[in-house]
Amino acid sequence: MIIEPKMRGFICFTSHPKGCEQNVLNQINYVKSKGAINGAKKVLVIGCSTGFGLASRITSAFGSNAATLGICFEKPGVEGKPGTAGWYNTAAFEKFAEEEGLYAKTINGDAFSNEVKAEAIEAIKENLGEVDLVIYSLAAPRRTNPVDGKTYRSVLKPIDGEYTNKTVDFHSGKVSDVSIQPVQDEEEISNTVQVMGGGDWKLWMEALGEAGVLADGVKTVAYSYIGPEITFPIYRNGTIGKAKDHLEATAHELTENMASIHGEAYVSVNKALVTQASSAIPVIPLYISLLFKVMKEEGVHEGCIEQIQRLYSDRLYAGSDIPVDEKGRIRVDDWEMREDIQEKVSKLWDIADSNNLSEIGDLEGYKHEFMSLFGFDIEGVDYSAEVDETTSVKSIQ
Repeated sequence: MIIEPKMRGFICFTSHPKGCEQNVLNQINYVKSKGAINGAKKVLVIGCSTGFGLASRITSAFGSNAATLGICFEKPGVEGKPGTAGWYNTAAFEKFAEEEGLYAKTINGDAFSNEVKAEAIEAIKENLGEVDLVIYSLAAPRRTNPVDGKTYRSVLKPIDGEYTNKTVDFHSGKVSDVSIQPVQDEEEISNTVQVMGGGDWKLWMEALGEAGVLADGVKTVAYSYIGPEITFPIYRNGTIGKAKDHLEATAHELTENMASIHGEAYVSVNKALVTQASSAIPVIPLYISLLFKVMKEEGVHEGCIEQIQRLYSDRLYAGSDIPVDEKGRIRVDDWEMREDIQEKVSKLWDIADSNNLSEIGDLEGYKHEFMSLFGFDIEGVDYSAEVDETTSVKSIQ
């Protein structure tokens, strides 16, 4: 079939298998161009099919020649209906890994469940023996906790009162004010922490440890974001921020728990990037479009793959102590948060409107990044040609 993008708001309902494949190949080629990394050789990536998780799997495999086990929750294409972008990304990754003789297995299922954790442990025992790096990169709006059986739903709300600021419809370029109502009660905060905090990360690491499949000196990394002050009310000081605080506290707890095997747990604070999740957060798309403009002009713009390759080569596996901030976090948002860059973005924010955003911001770059998430607007892909929407992932059970 011929697949075209079908969108409503920040949701794209279609994805392109050839576009996703080319996008994965582009990331692989970037990692190869940066040279070998003396990193982990047996890697588990929880949330491996898109964004930072996919970039982590690519960097592990094609930067360090690592065997990788990936966990994702994606839908395959059926005749007449495309699968999810994550499905096609995973199919492409496995294709290219196989071509280079790299072990790559993927488990498709609910990573929050005990069943998927058990399946992953069995796969590690059978094929890898143990893992020396565990990447935790899950993003979901709800989670069923296997401990109490309850399903929790996260909310994106400020805590200290109504929040009003600018936002942009990145499809039309219209800048407008948006108001977000505060949380109704503490339960909304605790539910968000249940979904987006460190609870599931801890369950994964405890299960892997109890099964004896964590290597001596294992590292585990979860991804987070802080952002600028202008987004604090809706992000870092809102419900999501409480979840991120819990994630960071979990990292310290995990490091203590893994002391006997010299394990280390870190939260990596990454830069603002276009994802389907970030596109849904009011204020963030406008901030990102201005940020991209400034960072590109300064020559320090990065996408997912550039961020993760730098995390691996300059932080995790640089051959020295891992640099962290005063709270023990790895900061690869350092270029975004440079004082000069934030000052320029802040000045642009003050004057941004529907009439000038196309000039002072990088709305086209934002749109391109959003489209590429689903395999569209990728150079070298013939979107007028028919493609096989039923592309399979060989190792998924």
